[in-house]
Amino acid sequence: MDRPSTTPSQVAAFFDLDKTIIASSSALAFSKPLLREGLINRRAALRSAYAQLVFSLAGADAAKTERMRAEVSALCTGWDVAQVSAIVRETLHDVVDPLVYAEAAELISSHRADGHDVVVLSATGEEVVAPVAEMLGATRSVATRMQIVDGRYSGEVDFYCYGENKAVAAKQLAATYGYDLTQCHAYTDSSTDIPLLEVVGRPHAVNPDRVLRKHATEQGWEILAFEHPMSLRTRIPARSAGLVALGAFAAGATWYGYNRRKRTR
Repeated sequence: MDRPSTTPSQVAAFFDLDKTIIASSSALAFSKPLLREGLINRRAALRSAYAQLVFSLAGADAAKTERMRAEVSALCTGWDVAQVSAIVRETLHDVVDPLVYAEAAELISSHRADGHDVVVLSATGEEVVAPVAEMLGATRSVATRMQIVDGRYSGEVDFYCYGENKAVAAKQLAATYGYDLTQCHAYTDSSTDIPLLEVVGRPHAVNPDRVLRKHATEQGWEILAFEHPMSLRTRIPARSAGLVALGAFAAGATWYGYNRRKRTR
């Protein structure tokens, strides 16, 4: 996901997604609509629910995140990419909207008001991250890219936007868009994102795990507490409601058209 900046900017604010912008795992949050549409079975949905509980209570260290990545890769092998994208866009506001931290939404708005680009960096797949970033008003996003063969996921990963790769992505974006990394911000909850925090001049630990809290304290980095998930709909001006409704209608029409074409084959 990439949208033009309204004004030239040398400053970007890089945001992790899960447990930084939203109070959960974005990928696991879609387990219910995926179950409803038949892409996963009830057993997989229950495993996702359990994984989400562990994720929320204990955080995601490198080993847990790697296991989660491997399980998701294996699970989605063979899925139709167009179908997944349609499900995400159709259910986006119902699934993700209630999970967005009010503090994160306000911070994103503040950065945009200051003329900064807002970039979402996430280990979740880009079919999920790009629509979420767009909903949040981010300038662009970089996410994990699954290999696609004949319109379906092969189970292989082309780019894993995780750990050191987030720092690599930030450097590449800086080279492309002219960001001065010494003036850029980064926000994340996980110690696995320390490489990203170390490449910017203004690192912030949000609801940090134990390792990141200790490291942030030692480095003198700002530590933030985001505690209040609040629906974005309550913050959308009335004149924007029509645009939201139109977007929902368009997503529904896309999904209806996809199913109709599928049935007529």
